[in-house]
Amino acid sequence: MHQEGRRMNVPTVPKYRAVHDELLRRLKAGMYSVGTRLPSEDALAQSFGVSRVTARRALELLVEAGYLVSRQGSGYLVNTLSPPETTCLTSFTDMVLREGRIPGARLIEIRERDVAPPGEVAALFDEPVALIRRLRTVDGAPTLLVSTWLPRRLVPGLGPQDFPEQGQDQSILRILADRFDLRWGRACETVGSCAAPPDAARLLGIAPDTPILSQACTAFDDDQRPVFFDQVYRVGPITYNLVGARREADPV
Repeated sequence: MHQEGRRMNVPTVPKYRAVHDELLRRLKAGMYSVGTRLPSEDALAQSFGVSRVTARRALELLVEAGYLVSRQGSGYLVNTLSPPETTCLTSFTDMVLREGRIPGARLIEIRERDVAPPGEVAALFDEPVALIRRLRTVDGAPTLLVSTWLPRRLVPGLGPQDFPEQGQDQSILRILADRFDLRWGRACETVGSCAAPPDAARLLGIAPDTPILSQACTAFDDDQRPVFFDQVYRVGPITYNLVGARREADPV
């Protein structure tokens, strides 16, 4: 018995989406660093064998997502490798790089055993946690003291080798996402002022009890489970650009 063959309708990816996906892959692979200018629309169109309109649409999607910025006369520049979703998860590393300055990250300590977290952290996780403390600098000057608590089970093999002190990979956002495959979708933040505790004052190079900013941030996954908690002591003001903000998780 003869059956007439049927042509299956196989969905195809729009050309602009294919270009977008490849550019995004290159960004995440580190082929373009923060502040780098991408090839022009014409150059990308020729490289991918598509029209200029198609290349532009792919670039516009990356702008909308926060990865790129478009500047008249300068083309498309890499804005961040961790696009924003909430205010308290704005990337300190990328922000400093965009300003043309040099971020730094000195590892103070990593503790996975005998960690006695503050009551707020203990209530949040209710399981064994690891503690990461780092001193963030701008052009060598101490700026942030960051303590990060997260469930120990989420970071197997955690060690000093995971925390570079220079370059865009010092972002804890990228460390947690790339090294430990952690994901989060929203955050809850509180910001206030306090007198600098002695240990924070010493590391930040200020007098004890100096008024400083205190920032607490909890990141949650899509199932509303807490992923990590950051306590930040900060010298200087906090400013946010909320235009197009979605998710960028490196307050450290």
